[in-house]
Amino acid sequence: MASPTRRAALALLTAVLQSRRPLEEALDALPAGMAPRDRGAGHRIAATVLRRMGSLDAALEPWLKREPPPEVRNTLRIGAAELLLLGTPPHAAVSDCVALVPKPFAGLVNAVLRRVSEAGVAVLEGLDAPRLDTPSWLWSAWYATHGSAVRAIAEAHGREAPLDLSLMPGAVVEGALMLPNGTARMPVGTRITEIPGFAEGRFWAQDAAASLPVRLLAPRRGELVLDLCAAPGGKTAQLAAAGARVVAVEREKKRAERLAENLTRLNLPADIVVADALAWDPGTQFDAILLDAPCTATGTIRRHPDVVHLKKLHDVERQAEQQRALLAAARGWLAPGGRLVFATCSLQGEEGEAHFPGGLDAVQPEEVPGLEGAITAQGALRTRPDMWGEWGGMDGFFIARIKG
Repeated sequence: MASPTRRAALALLTAVLQSRRPLEEALDALPAGMAPRDRGAGHRIAATVLRRMGSLDAALEPWLKREPPPEVRNTLRIGAAELLLLGTPPHAAVSDCVALVPKPFAGLVNAVLRRVSEAGVAVLEGLDAPRLDTPSWLWSAWYATHGSAVRAIAEAHGREAPLDLSLMPGAVVEGALMLPNGTARMPVGTRITEIPGFAEGRFWAQDAAASLPVRLLAPRRGELVLDLCAAPGGKTAQLAAAGARVVAVEREKKRAERLAENLTRLNLPADIVVADALAWDPGTQFDAILLDAPCTATGTIRRHPDVVHLKKLHDVERQAEQQRALLAAARGWLAPGGRLVFATCSLQGEEGEAHFPGGLDAVQPEEVPGLEGAITAQGALRTRPDMWGEWGGMDGFFIARIKG
């Protein structure tokens, strides 16, 4: 019988690639009795396959005469990822993968993975991994928006992301690399729950780029601030920690519950409203508004490699249309002289630059130390996964600020 780790990895890949479910949702659906270690290891294998699937398929191709069934293909990907990328001993990777598939395919899996093992990492040499691991439509779209930086973006997606933490005022995390924006960065693979201070609510997980929208909003103590599309709550926590009176709106009840749980751990207050922002009437105007709009999340591929396989071209315009509607509503709720920050964790120009041909309250270099080159000609901020690459990169975000 195959190990629980590899059974978990296969279940996760099947959920993403065949059932088109997000990886984190599939992870939550694994059997409740599965050991945390097996869940974590299975997730790592599946994420590695999703991150490097084009390269892995190219490496397997010479030994496949015909396309195997999806279950077998995914098992071969698991074995190849372990042998070529994760350093798993050959006997463990091969024998376990053989046990994963129906008996008629056991011989095929055994033969192919033994040949991959014998060839070693040399089978990956000469492959154009960034192109192979990036769907053509995304490569073309990123080239249109980011030009020659498209290759650096794709290369950054091939590496696991470190753990970034936003800190409560006065908090310190030992062993962390402090980034120019104040984010505390921990090494890849760090478990947040094992860091001293987690239970006491001294910090929360938040990519360095994700912390920038609130920094550019610059909330002031006592201000009434609206946080739209607020879950899971990292930006809500920033607003509340700054002393703002926060109204956090989230459409989905389960996500709102997660938001409330996160704020409870951090002992931070906010008025949480479960509502569709497009059908909601706040009955007042706000000093400042943060609209972290729903998007395709292509800027988070470092952390969520399933996005590459789940999103399609038609999703971009659908999300952009919703963003335009939310932006129009938010503008109507902004008090005269107030500030509004719009953000998306997307690399797609349609979900960022296209919304703001002009009229922005321009981001100033002193507001974003170390990211002065990320300020666009229009005065917005555009981060990419290859930025701060010497420290492990960051998510791709578009951030624009306007005044009421």
